[in-house]
Amino acid sequence: MIELILIGIGTGNPDHVTFQGAQAIREADLILIPRKGDNKADLAGIREQIIAQVTETPPQIAYFDIPQRRAEDGYLRGVDDWHDAIALRWRAAMDARPQARKVALLIWGDPSLYDSSLRIASRLDPQPKTQVIPGITALQALTAAHAIPINDIGAPYIVTTGRRLRDEGWPAEASKVAVMLDGECSFQSLEMAEYDIWWGAYVGMAEEILIKGPLDQVADEILQTRAAARSEHGWIMDIYLLKKRGG
Repeated sequence: MIELILIGIGTGNPDHVTFQGAQAIREADLILIPRKGDNKADLAGIREQIIAQVTETPPQIAYFDIPQRRAEDGYLRGVDDWHDAIALRWRAAMDARPQARKVALLIWGDPSLYDSSLRIASRLDPQPKTQVIPGITALQALTAAHAIPINDIGAPYIVTTGRRLRDEGWPAEASKVAVMLDGECSFQSLEMAEYDIWWGAYVGMAEEILIKGPLDQVADEILQTRAAARSEHGWIMDIYLLKKRGG
């Protein structure tokens, strides 16, 4: 039976890889690395850098192209079909190297927080034995970079997406809201004078950018900074934490 190892590697800083993660990389027979287009080529390069840093004799590497996600049949159906297509790419890469018994993927952040690798793994046929190595999440990297706690004392916080924030507004029960996977800067849908924000892009990486303050005062700066960074690098990963004033 193939053992599939999902290794959380943090947010792009090789120092985020745990000793457990490094050992799993060294023990892998094969590592699958996704390619997401020329504009995101350095994401594959960071994975290659991590592998080189923790191994003397790197394991075999297989690259696979990430298929395009379609949305014409709705968001959830599009994601479901997309995951099926990615699982087929994983299976094809593994079938091409039948001698590999331990197959690893280096997962940005952590495989269990706003990542679909476990859902994709569940679609593989036959099912491999799956092991998860936890990693530092973008949320941890953000709060560490700003030197703030995620929660207020005795108060809940919610981790959600930009789409949910736009469609549903501020969750009434939350003291703070962390927003991931937001390409639309959905904080603009709020009454911005009522909130504070802690925003970060490329958190934990050498390119890290941090902005914080009253949302109505720093929103334009975030929008302009984000657009410039995306243009410069060809891609961007950002995350932010919001708090309602007086909440």
